[in-house]
Amino acid sequence: MNSADRDLADRAFADRHIGTAAAQQRQMLAAVGYESLDELTAAALPAAIASDRPLDLPAPLSEAEALAELRRLASGNQVLTSMIGLGYYGTITPPVIRRNVLESPAWYTAYTPYQPEISQGRLEALLNFQTMCADLTGLPVAGASMLDEASAAAEAMTLARRAAGRGSVFLADAGCLPQTLAVLATRAEPLGIDLVVAPVTPELVSAQPPGELFGVLVQYPAADGSVTDPRPVIDAAHASTRLSIPSRS
Repeated sequence: MNSADRDLADRAFADRHIGTAAAQQRQMLAAVGYESLDELTAAALPAAIASDRPLDLPAPLSEAEALAELRRLASGNQVLTSMIGLGYYGTITPPVIRRNVLESPAWYTAYTPYQPEISQGRLEALLNFQTMCADLTGLPVAGASMLDEASAAAEAMTLARRAAGRGSVFLADAGCLPQTLAVLATRAEPLGIDLVVAPVTPELVSAQPPGELFGVLVQYPAADGSVTDPRPVIDAAHASTRLSIPSRS
């Protein structure tokens, strides 16, 4: 391919991914009955919030100036000891992992022109982590967490429902972390799941209406730090052919 062909291919590639061409804009405007983007904007934008004055913005900064300004703003932060707990704890990350995985532009920049998000790079980084674990342990299978604890609990809830094939009640222990309970409630509502949050005991599990309870979530240790033996609750759930989901902080 000569240089002229490469230039043509580059322009065609950009045209496919950067906005719409003028001819396409005219076609869409004609379909909705407007002559220009300005007319369409005027019709869509309420007059009360419209302004014909140009934006009063400062001159743009160079990259070096922008970085210097960001450093100046960041210098005003106070670095304090985090006391959040609740499943979020400090870790020691080796610099080689931080630089080559967490800080690698390959993981957090646009993976493809149409999908400028971090998720694809995150998945590839996790795949590398799993491969490394399999190599180190000699095991045929290795796992890697793709979700935070709250999202994982919600996924487990929906998986339990599909696996059970019946029932609409999911029992979550009151000792679960608050963010876990919040995500469970958000996921349960549109799916018609009756989320029951209460201190879970074997008696409570056994007392649920037959065929309605499809899963139980227990937290170990609980959000208040208490450590109890979850086996009686798990045994009660299994005795009724329900699924138990242990969540470790």
